[in-house]
Amino acid sequence: MRAIWKGAVSFGLVSIGVKMYSATEERDISFHQVRRSDGSRIRYRRVAEADGEEVAYSDIAKGYSLPSGETIVLTDEDLADLPLATTRVVDVLQFVPAEQVDPIYFARSYYLEPENQAVKPYLLLRDALEESGMYGLVKVAIRNREQLATLRVRDGVIVLETMIWPDEVREAAFPFLDEHVDLRPQELGMAESLVASMAGDFDPDAYSDDYREALQQVIDAKIEGREVVEAPQAEPTAGNVVDLMAALRASVEAAKRSRGETATAPAKTEPTKTTEATKASTKSAPAKKAPAKKAPASKTAAKKAPAKKAAAKATAKSGTGARKATARRRSA
Repeated sequence: MRAIWKGAVSFGLVSIGVKMYSATEERDISFHQVRRSDGSRIRYRRVAEADGEEVAYSDIAKGYSLPSGETIVLTDEDLADLPLATTRVVDVLQFVPAEQVDPIYFARSYYLEPENQAVKPYLLLRDALEESGMYGLVKVAIRNREQLATLRVRDGVIVLETMIWPDEVREAAFPFLDEHVDLRPQELGMAESLVASMAGDFDPDAYSDDYREALQQVIDAKIEGREVVEAPQAEPTAGNVVDLMAALRASVEAAKRSRGETATAPAKTEPTKTTEATKASTKSAPAKKAPAKKAPASKTAAKKAPAKKAAAKATAKSGTGARKATARRRSA
């Protein structure tokens, strides 16, 4: 890392020499504007609006526009005489409870590393901050801009967290805040159950930038000349919740299943009065005997037909035998 600022932390009568480093970095994939046909870079030039001539960076000054449309030009010499005592000093103003500092004020984070000869006072300040549970409220000037900031400890290192000024926080004046909405106790209880079922320890490593990863895959595919496969799109969810309680209950069950917990069995519905009356009438009514089953006509006829054929054959045989015997007696 490269130090972006050098100075000292003024802690009472103690001065602690430190170097400042950016504690975070953007990992987003950046693009350049290019011509679509051949990928040639698009460059911008600084030109004066009055005549269109290009202006060198050394000839550029700061301008303040007046409501009348006129512009006041401010040079580096005009700004050099401004009082800025915190240019090289992190001035500790006071120590405040950490829970009293609203995170909305935080802007950027910087690591403070002690100079070689300032390690001991640095460690004293660090341990005092950790033991007290306090934040050090400070003023510091970075890139010629004075800022409010806090000092806190993270992983054994003092972190300077720059803040925005109170008048830079917008008021949350939304119409719904003045509306009266009745929240039923059952709904509030179910919402609290949902929060409890989704509660857990914060683990930032468990999350990732899915869009950036997918974008990197597209870029890699372009480099290798492969076909870019479009990722499946998630089904859109309904915009309006018809039954809030049902949606909350389903969300609680889904959260439990995702954590490997057993989902709560649905409550058993009690039988209605109509069902009980129906049972009573069924018990009081005498049981009717079931009518004897009759064989289908086709099967009965089929069973009788072979018997008739056998009798006819027997009669035919006996008649033939009698005729043969009479013929023998006559011939004799």
